[in-house]
Amino acid sequence: MEGHAAGLPTRLRVRYSKTGKIRFTSHRDVVRIWERALRRSGLPVAWSGGYSPRPLLSFGHALPTGAESLAEYLDVSLAPGGALAGAPEDPEHLGHLEDPEHLAEDRGAADGPAGCQALARRLSGLLPEGLDVQAIAPLAHGSGSLQQEVSSCSWKLEVLGLAAEELESRVERLLAAPVVLVERERKGRCAPDDLRPALLALTVVADADHTCGEPATHGERAWLEAELATRPRGVRPRELLEALGLDARLSRACRLHQWIERDGTRREPLVVSGRAAGAVAARAGRRVP
Repeated sequence: MEGHAAGLPTRLRVRYSKTGKIRFTSHRDVVRIWERALRRSGLPVAWSGGYSPRPLLSFGHALPTGAESLAEYLDVSLAPGGALAGAPEDPEHLGHLEDPEHLAEDRGAADGPAGCQALARRLSGLLPEGLDVQAIAPLAHGSGSLQQEVSSCSWKLEVLGLAAEELESRVERLLAAPVVLVERERKGRCAPDDLRPALLALTVVADADHTCGEPATHGERAWLEAELATRPRGVRPRELLEALGLDARLSRACRLHQWIERDGTRREPLVVSGRAAGAVAARAGRRVP
């Protein structure tokens, strides 16, 4: 694994959740929130050059405004020779990030190095309510970007206006259709586009635990679980609901997983243990499925 002279890894990958009222915060504003939190964290974040330098952060596929997520990702590049501010006297042992013996790739915060656990707690404390760090781990040299590597996302969607039986019938027709056209805007013009190749899986499910937000208070509702491809062009949950009919209304959407597929297998960009995921869900007032 590539590292700096001071022992810090070149890049860190962060997995976090976005739940509750902060779901209405745009992706651009979330980027600014992270920039402020990282400045206060003491991490030696690397900066770009030029007239308008910015911290070198790389986010995954943008979450639609209004959607929640239990699996958002951020890659943070660290400055060469940087030192972790406050590490020597930090009672949470943040200094363990600097010890190569403690670096472990693809491990969640609950199971990973003590420094990663402490940094996850520190960052969560610097973020507004609804943004919670689940895991942090160093990235191996040569790891690809999140935008390039993530090939699909799993979603849970609350649908209003349709009973479960009617929704199941429509899902069957949608999956059987060779082409599913929706209107998409490109360069200021609306044009039909086929989303069927990006629809990898779609199922009507029960939701006794209400994973993604509070349940609707009235009217018919049902829940969908979907896996949607991100390439060549991602499908937004609202576009999927449009294909199911104008009377199907999206109430809540929650991204559950992002997937990297390689050599016939798939994995998450950063694995989080059940204990860590449960702790985040408890802070959000929900249980994970």
